[in-house]
Amino acid sequence: MIDYTQFLDYTLIAMMIVVGVAVVRMRNLFAAVMLTGVYSLISAAWFASLDAVDVAFTEAAVGAGVSTVLMLGAMLLTSREAEPAGTGRHLAAFAVVLAAGGALCFAIFDVNMPAYGDPNSPANSGVGAQYLERTPQDIEVPNVVTAVLASYRGFDTMGEVMVIFAAAVAIMLLLGFGARNRRKTGGDK
Repeated sequence: MIDYTQFLDYTLIAMMIVVGVAVVRMRNLFAAVMLTGVYSLISAAWFASLDAVDVAFTEAAVGAGVSTVLMLGAMLLTSREAEPAGTGRHLAAFAVVLAAGGALCFAIFDVNMPAYGDPNSPANSGVGAQYLERTPQDIEVPNVVTAVLASYRGFDTMGEVMVIFAAAVAIMLLLGFGARNRRKTGGDK
């Protein structure tokens, strides 16, 4: 029997790799920004395929939405084309990628990590099991993920929203949107 979900996962991962390579090779900054938005949407689809809908929603909203808009706003202050980088910068970036990839591969094969899907792992037997058992009585919200994000971790979620709002305001101040409006309308001379 063919597992279409696994085929979809591999297809989405392959698409992310292709888009990631295209972003790195792109000289046109507008196209690179648009491709990063595409990358975020593909990764959101992959998260949804993995049944992590809350992470998919966050990736689509923040990664594809807010980040793309902020990068387009920052691009207003730069040229449309990137200057060519020297070979030394490419080699340094490649060395960093190899080191990070090696560290991740080393962590994957760590003997202290629980096996994938192990029902006795701390993630499946600790606090997570308590949330699954207690949420219907404590909060009366049918979706456990929504209950955790909106109730148990409500202050944390509010803090994350405030950080995103503060970042957006800081970028607008750095880009000088208020100063541009005053110059166009003739105010504050």
